[in-house]
Formats: sequence, C-alpha cells, structure tokens
Amino acid sequence: MAIQSKPVPALYTVYILRSTVRHASLYIGSTPHPPRRLSQHNGLARGGAARTSRPSLRPWEMVGLVSGFPSMVAALKFEWALTNPHLSVHIPSDSRLTISTQRKANGQPRRPSKSLSSILSNVHLLLRVPSFARWPLKLHFFAPDVYAAWKKWCATAKEDLRPTLPVVTDFGTKPLSDTENAADSGSTTASDSEVEMTQPEDQEATATPWGIHALPLDYEPIKEYVAKGQAVFEFEQEGDCVVCQQPITSGEGIHAICSNNTCEGVGHLSCWSRHLLTASEGTGTSSSDNIIPIQGECPKCHGEVKWSDMMKELTLRLRGRKEVEKLLKTKRRKGAVAAKTRV
Repeated sequence: MAIQSKPVPALYTVYILRSTVRHASLYIGSTPHPPRRLSQHNGLARGGAARTSRPSLRPWEMVGLVSGFPSMVAALKFEWALTNPHLSVHIPSDSRLTISTQRKANGQPRRPSKSLSSILSNVHLLLRVPSFARWPLKLHFFAPDVYAAWKKWCATAKEDLRPTLPVVTDFGTKPLSDTENAADSGSTTASDSEVEMTQPEDQEATATPWGIHALPLDYEPIKEYVAKGQAVFEFEQEGDCVVCQQPITSGEGIHAICSNNTCEGVGHLSCWSRHLLTASEGTGTSSSDNIIPIQGECPKCHGEVKWSDMMKELTLRLRGRKEVEKLLKTKRRKGAVAAKTRV
C-alpha cells in the first residue's frame, strides 16, 4: 500500500466533551474541525457518535482539548491512549494511573469508568511520557471549573510538564481578578507560566468568537511565512546555511527557513535540528537523549523559532501544493491583474 505524504495539518485536536445536562457524562474524540464536530455530537449536522446521541444528554460542550498534532494518525494515537490509559503501551507500567480491576467475558481488561479527574490526570501523564513529551502540543481549556480541576491536579502531580508546553484558557467571560491571578501564580508547573487569557467580556454583545470557535482551522495564521518561503525557494535565494555557513544548492536536499517575518535565513534541515537540539530549551533533559527539537534562536536574526512552525511551512512547501495555492490565491490573483495592467 502506498504511503500518502501530506503536510502537517493546520489543526488536529483531541478533545474532551461534557454533557451540559449531566456533567458526569464525558466523551473523548479527535477532529480537525472542533466546531463542526460539536455540531455533529449535538445532532445539528450529520455524523457524531452513538454514545453522544441520547437526547437526554444534549447539548454537549467541548471543555478542553489538545492541539498541535503533526498528523491525523498522531492524534488518533493520543486519543486511543487517553481513552484506554489502562492498556496504552505509551504509558510505562510503573507510571500508569488507571488500572483495570474487572475483566470482560473474553478475558480482556474492562475499561474503567471515566471521570473528569481521571481524564485530566491522564492528559497530564501523556503530555510528559517519552512518546508525546516533545511533540508540538498545546493544551486548551474552555470551562473555568475544568481548568480549576487541572490546576488542582498540577499542584499535586509528582512531575511537572516541560516549561515550553503552552496552556491556554478561553472562557468567554470576564478576565480573572487580580486576586485570582495572584492565587494562580503560586504553583510552579508549566500551566502557570504559559497561560494566555483570551476572554471576551460579553460574547453576545461583541459577537467575538471564543473557545473552539476562535481556533484557527486553516493555514491563514502562517500565510506570510508560507509566502516568504515560496518566494525564497522559487527564486533560488537560499544563500548559505545559517548554521554551518556552507553554500546551499537549490533543489538538492531539504532546507528550512526561519519563521520570523523579517528574516530569510535558510539552513539544511539537519543543521537546524542539531542547532536547536543543542540550544537551551528549558526542558530539563539532556539534548543527547532527544531527536525532536522544540525551539531555539535563529543564528541569523536571533529571534525565537519553533520547530513545529518550521515543519508546518516545510511540509506545505514540499507536500501541499494545493493547500499553498488555496492559501495564496488572493495574492496571486492581484499579481496577475497587475501584470495584465502593465501589459
């Protein structure tokens, strides 16, 4: 079977669904389009899941999700591990938090019942096990009580998440008071230092999208970055590698470009990887044990670059011709009109 090469998706998430009628009813799923998937679970669009189809439990809400998966398969692996933490091979046996105490008729371990606490504790665990710890993931919370439960778990967890893992909240309500913010700053986990508050004061009055409706569903946020990459490589303006300083031969090898808007620094993929791995990443682990970079400083502009952003642009350039054409079509049409005008 041929393997289809695709670019890193604009968005792919693993989400936590909760019944607004019965908060104890929870569901875990994955999707590249959270608003559409929520509509399906609530019966407003075709699709959904049988387990969320009971009218007595609707409407459902997405109270949290993990984003940044590099592919659909990657998200499905995380989803399965979160749904089956008692069986997942991604969780070392000595670290397992969920244990099955019953058996099915066929002798297989029965899946333990889920609770908000068990789901959040296993999210925390999966985000720091070797299989997922260095993935370019981001954690989102859309309900204050769920975020509070997360904070409670983080305060008692034996291990912290890596400091560079972002934790974002968006409740669609008034921002936290100074007192509440001060109380939050007492913990030393990554959740505290990386939280970004994006909370419209009056959702109905401002009509400002929030929560899952504010998530970027396409490549629009990196449009300028993609356009810069297209221009540099199409016109063979790579120059010398910003890391090893050796000339780059256009069309030979795989090259990545700095993600900062004013920088056109290009380097061999292997050089970028080595440079970012040896840079100080604040992960608390030895770079010699890692093969996936996270972030670092561009040798040319000295601005911060993230490996995940660079790989998204690189895979779009090499594997996503249709996606790039769709993203840049407005700009290209304007250029075509200008060319005709000059003629």
